[in-house]
Amino acid sequence: MNRKTLDPASSPRAAFGSQLRSSREARGWSQGELAARMRYSDSYISAVETGSKTTSLKFAKAADLALRTGQTLELMWLGLRRKGFIEGFPEHAAQEARATEIRIFEPNMVPGLLQTRAYAAALEAAAVQRGSITPDQADERVRFLATRQRLLKRDAPPLIHAIMDESCIRRRVGSAQTMRAQLEHLAEAAARPDVVLQVAPFELAEHAPFRALLTLLTFADRSVVGYTESVEQGYVVRKDETVRAWERAYDRLQVEALSRAASLDLIRKVREELHHD
Repeated sequence: MNRKTLDPASSPRAAFGSQLRSSREARGWSQGELAARMRYSDSYISAVETGSKTTSLKFAKAADLALRTGQTLELMWLGLRRKGFIEGFPEHAAQEARATEIRIFEPNMVPGLLQTRAYAAALEAAAVQRGSITPDQADERVRFLATRQRLLKRDAPPLIHAIMDESCIRRRVGSAQTMRAQLEHLAEAAARPDVVLQVAPFELAEHAPFRALLTLLTFADRSVVGYTESVEQGYVVRKDETVRAWERAYDRLQVEALSRAASLDLIRKVREELHHD
């Protein structure tokens, strides 16, 4: 077996190959065993793992199926080939696909996993108008979001705990109709047993512990990875000390935010207010 050392940050091929290798080794399989399950040659598996060969979406999906990694490799393959994402986000999306629990704090917009297509399209259309992305990149982003959201439809979906600043539900995105539909979608999501929604009210003000988007991903082995963003960069954070501090702050925010029932009542109230505009 080729044990060529890879730097995942060196290229998209290396990042994909490193993820494939780690997923295979986590199951205790040799390259030949994975090749047999996927109906590829072991030399092909080796070439992909060492970053010497570009592979296909068909291969990524087949690897996910064989390795039972959800959509991890599919999302990585898609994300690494898109030009419209900030650095760091495709890696986060791939990790998100294998999480058993996803904790989110969103200070500005409805979290992506809970956005309607119309709401997402309105956000991307605004980015096009600002000149931040091209129309093709906007379309790619919306399609990629739809792929990410498929994890909510799995037989065993991850637990989603999303805390949104009150501005997320009061800031109109798109038309009044688009925003009403988005709020209705949130209300429907909140009724699911695997989704917990809370609103951090304006009254928290400076006591809210986070100023930027934050995601905490918990995996089957109970390890946790964090993710946050600046305007131009996404950051996957594995440093234990930092992640634990974020977890403690998130736990406190859960207590200080509106309850699940009160949050749902507020979402419905804001939705009804839009009917009168």
